[in-house]
Amino acid sequence: MNLKYLILLFAFLFACIVNSYSENRRKPEVGLEEQLGKTIPLNLRFVNSSGDTASLGSIINKPTVLALVYYHCPNICTPLLNGLSETIDKMDMAAGKDYQVITISFDQNETAADAYKWKNNYLAGLEKKIPNDSWRFMVGDSASIRTLTDAVGFYFKRDTADDFIHASTVIVISPKGIISRYLFGTTFLPFDLKMALLEANGGKSSPTINKVLQFCYSYDSDGKKYVFNFTKVAGGILLLFVIVFLSILLIKGRKNNIAGQKK
Repeated sequence: MNLKYLILLFAFLFACIVNSYSENRRKPEVGLEEQLGKTIPLNLRFVNSSGDTASLGSIINKPTVLALVYYHCPNICTPLLNGLSETIDKMDMAAGKDYQVITISFDQNETAADAYKWKNNYLAGLEKKIPNDSWRFMVGDSASIRTLTDAVGFYFKRDTADDFIHASTVIVISPKGIISRYLFGTTFLPFDLKMALLEANGGKSSPTINKVLQFCYSYDSDGKKYVFNFTKVAGGILLLFVIVFLSILLIKGRKNNIAGQKK
């Protein structure tokens, strides 16, 4: 083959490979790409339901459940917030003390008045009464919204003048702003959310029962839920059995030695 055509062929193949790589690396138009272990931009500022502006860094000081919604969404966001409120009612963790919830609208046209209305609706609907600042509802400008959604891998697009196409998830964030876990869907098991919050708690010590739960259960990344870790538990029981067995043998050996010395 002519050298000139050979060079052109290699150049074409190289261009195809580069283009394919670029396509794979391009952000999806709609969907979610998990960014586990990354820190959200804590300098971003949003407006709360009272009309006050605050940075994420000033309010994220404990394990945080972040819900990205738009308030007038009937199809996904309302069921998601309903599911989250039901989970809050059922969890044996105290909102405001053990964790907090932050709901942020990704519709730049929604206002603090919208956030105020939705906050009142959901806090009033809870069976378990929680502190007013333990579930924040916030809005923001387009730049802050896009920076945050890109940071957590949440991609959406406007479908009509009023509606968006988007994913359904809550994101659990550590007290230092690190993305710890994604829980997908519109309903959440209290156990799954509790485990995610315990993981997010990071360096802080947790009660013994919580440490036992963390040992016995592990996160299934495919099923997006926590499952009983049979291998780890079985290994722990086997190790305990061996220790007890050896201890019994050691105690019996000492007793036999003492009995022999007395004879």
